[in-house]
Amino acid sequence: MAKTFDTITDRMARFLLAQPVFFVGTAPLAGDGHVNVSPKGMSGTFAVLGERRAAYLDYTGSGTETIAHLRENGRIVLMFCAFDGPPDIVRLHGRGRVVLPSDPEFDDLRAHFPKERTTGQRSVIVVDVERISDSCGFSVPLMDLRGDRDLLDRHHERQGPDHFPGYWRTRNAASIDGLPGVPPEPVD
Repeated sequence: MAKTFDTITDRMARFLLAQPVFFVGTAPLAGDGHVNVSPKGMSGTFAVLGERRAAYLDYTGSGTETIAHLRENGRIVLMFCAFDGPPDIVRLHGRGRVVLPSDPEFDDLRAHFPKERTTGQRSVIVVDVERISDSCGFSVPLMDLRGDRDLLDRHHERQGPDHFPGYWRTRNAASIDGLPGVPPEPVD
C-alpha cells in the first residue's frame, strides 16, 4: 500500500543512495508539449541534502528537456525503484532548479558529489521536495547490476573541456518544444 512521508527518513535516504539508477520526470506547461523521462545513473551522482531536499549532478547530454522544463515551471519528480532486495518504489515530487557552474552556490553543492567526473558536468539539479511517497514495487523486475557504464565519462574526456560551451550553444540551447535550455555562458 502506498504511503506518504513528511521527510526523507534516514532509512529512505539509505535506500535512495543505494539505487544504481533513478528516473527524472518533467513536463512543459503547454498541453501539447513533450513530457520527458530521463534515466540517471553513475554512482555518486545523487545526494540527499536534507529532510526535504535532494540534488543530482547533471552531465552534458543529447537534450536539455529537464533544464528547459525547470526553467519554465520548476515541476519535477524523481523516481527510484528497487531492482534487488525487497520491492519498493520511492517518488520525490517537488520544485527543481538548475544551478550552473557559474552560479555562486555551485561549488558548495558540487562538494556533495565525488571529485572525479568533472568533465562534461553541466549543472547541479536541486529539488526542494514537496511530496514524498513510496509504493510496493511488486511488478518491478529483479535484476543484477553488472556495474556503471563508463562510456559517458570516456566520451566527455575525449571531447575536452573546450568542446562543451559550443555544444551547449548549438545542441542544448533549447528543448524539443523550443523552450530555453542551457543558458549561454556569461561573458566576462
